[in-house]
This record gives sequence, C-alpha cells and structure tokens, in this order.
Amino acid sequence: MNQPQLLGYLHQGKKFIAAYIQRCQQDQITIIGGYLAYISLLSLVPFVAVMFSMLGMFPMFKQLKAQLEELIFANVIPTKGAEIQNYINEFISNTGGMTAVGILALIFVALLLIHNIDKTLNKIWRVKQRPRPIISFSIYWMILTLGPVLIGTSIAVTSYLATFSRYADDYTPGISSVILWLIPYVMSLLAFFFLYLVVPNVKVRVRHALWGALLATVLFEFFKRGFALYVTEFPSYQAIYGALALVPILFVWVYLSWLVVLLGAELTALLQQRAELQEAEDSGESQA
Repeated sequence: MNQPQLLGYLHQGKKFIAAYIQRCQQDQITIIGGYLAYISLLSLVPFVAVMFSMLGMFPMFKQLKAQLEELIFANVIPTKGAEIQNYINEFISNTGGMTAVGILALIFVALLLIHNIDKTLNKIWRVKQRPRPIISFSIYWMILTLGPVLIGTSIAVTSYLATFSRYADDYTPGISSVILWLIPYVMSLLAFFFLYLVVPNVKVRVRHALWGALLATVLFEFFKRGFALYVTEFPSYQAIYGALALVPILFVWVYLSWLVVLLGAELTALLQQRAELQEAEDSGESQA
C-alpha cells in the first residue's frame, strides 16, 4: 500500500467518524439513553417477573432459574448484582398476591419497555412507516412470551457447553477456561446482533448488524469492567448516599448500557445508509 492510498483511507475514515458523531448528536442519544434508563427502571421488576413466570410454565427451565438469575443480575450492575437480585426477588415474591388487574398492569409496563425500545431503534433507522397497532402489539407479545424461552434455551446450551468443555480438558488441557471465557462475549454479541437485525422495521443487512453488535459488545465489556473498578475502588457514593447508594448506581449503569445499545445501533444504521446511497449512485451511473 503506497502513501496516497493510505492517506485516502485515513481521509475516508476521518469522514466516516465525523458522520457517525454528527448522527449520534443529531439523534440526541444521550437524552434518549436517559429516557430509556428511566423507563427501564420502572419496567425492571415487571419485566423480570413476567419473564420468570413464562419460564415457570416449562418444567425443563426450572432447574436453570438460578443460572438465569445469575446471568441477568451480573449484567444488571457490576459487583452489585447479588444485592439487586435480593431486592428484586423480594419484589417478585410480593406479586404472588396481586389481583388480575395488578397482573395486567405488570404486563402492560413490561410491554411499555419493549414498545419504547422498538420506537427508539426505528427512529434511529429513520423508519416512518410503522405496522398497525394490532400487529405491533402481537409482535411485542411474542417477544415477551418467546423471549424468555429463547433465553432459557441459550442458558441450557451454555450449561451443556460448559459441561462438555470439562470433558474436553482431558484431551486438550485449558480448553474449558477458554470456552468459559468466550461464552459471555459470544452471548453479548448475539444479543446485540439479533436486536439490530430484527427490531427495526426495515431489512437490516447481516454484515451491518454484525459490525454494530461488535462495537456494542466491546463497549459493553469495557464499560462493565470500568464501572466495576469504580464501584469497588472509589466508593465515595456510599458516603454521600448511604443506604440509598444502590439507586444512583443502578441508574448510572442502566444509562451506560443504553448508550452502548444506541451507539451500536447508530453504527449499524449509518453503515446501511451509506451502502444504500452508494448503490443508488452506482445505479444512476449505470443508467446514464
């Protein structure tokens, strides 16, 4: 690669980064991230309660409940997952005495979270034509019912791989450690990938969704480690907020998590937009 080519690539990269930053600022992802964090905190207990209720309908997933809780709460907030888990389990146990109206209210709040995620991602993709409300409700309901089953299946597959890797250690020492180290990254990558591929009401290309998911996975792991380091090494929040310290910590982490989701979505949407513009230009030149 000669110097002019290298300078050309650097110039294109600089233009792409500038367009990406401009798009993020235009969509006001910092404000939208705060809004989604607020909605997520309101919906956290109802969503987890509905999810565990759906999983409870399948006996095969009952033995995976503890592993599912560990996975969820380990990512809800680094180093404070066990404490959050105790509070939320207590809240969920209190829902057992709720009336039918109260249960419907829980489901409504859980659907509200899915609706806001859907609306936000479609706004990033500049989608103007939306499905009819009854179709949207059917999709949300399918996500709420089938989502926990898919999560439970992924946990079961993960447990199988972990068990299999221990046997494989007899033939290839150390492979179990590598597999167990890779599993969280792979699961995060797949979660972001399917989010960007399925939720927008447009046909998202696989390679674009994969690039966005890769960025989101890297940022998520970086923020998770950085946030865990701050919580453990600089516990000034405890001296300021005392017993209420868990509330701002939870909000900040949920906010950072949504920023990661939105940054990955913006990259995916920008890649797709540029690819469509390039194809339109090539088509115009060929017709001319």
